[in-house]
Amino acid sequence: MSACCSSGYERFFGPRLARRDARRYRKRGLDDTAQRLVDELSARGVSGASLEVGGGVGAIELELLKQGVERATIVELSHGYDEEAATLAREARVEDRIERRHGDFVEQEALVGPADVVVMHKVVCCYPDPEKLVGAAARHSRRLLALSFPRDVWWLRLAIRVGNVWFRLIGGIETFLHEPARVVTIAENAGLRAVLHERSGRVWRVAVFERA
Repeated sequence: MSACCSSGYERFFGPRLARRDARRYRKRGLDDTAQRLVDELSARGVSGASLEVGGGVGAIELELLKQGVERATIVELSHGYDEEAATLAREARVEDRIERRHGDFVEQEALVGPADVVVMHKVVCCYPDPEKLVGAAARHSRRLLALSFPRDVWWLRLAIRVGNVWFRLIGGIETFLHEPARVVTIAENAGLRAVLHERSGRVWRVAVFERA
């Protein structure tokens, strides 16, 4: 199992964080970057099946279901999100349209079917090998792929180095800052075409790809 997929992930991304994320979603909706991804996907028309890697409480999938996706699959490392995710799905009356799976998506790639829309929000920075993760996500996309990942700027590189020291002490996890151009190239090498790649706020970049 990869460095970012250790038991530290279960400890750090547990029920307490899930409850906070669910409360925030009920009160404020998606964060700005996630909303940008959903808006860009919706503008291109979403239907059929969606797949989200690292979906947390499932907020993005709930919004995509509202926009026209018929069924959704979430592949998540942590079981700590399950209870809150199930509650949100019941509240939205879509529990029968969402499937949750657990494990490392790269290791379980062959067990997950392709989807019309694939999303990874703030997930690329949790995996040490972007070729494996982004490549797997791109191969699973029949039509659209949407990603968010950190900007490559000096102050963020410094913050991540300092933060990783703390994260290793409290949770055994690590954050990775991959060069944005490298991430885009990986998706394009899988037959996708970038239709959006730009900054989203001070920390994040967003990219949306379409099957050529």
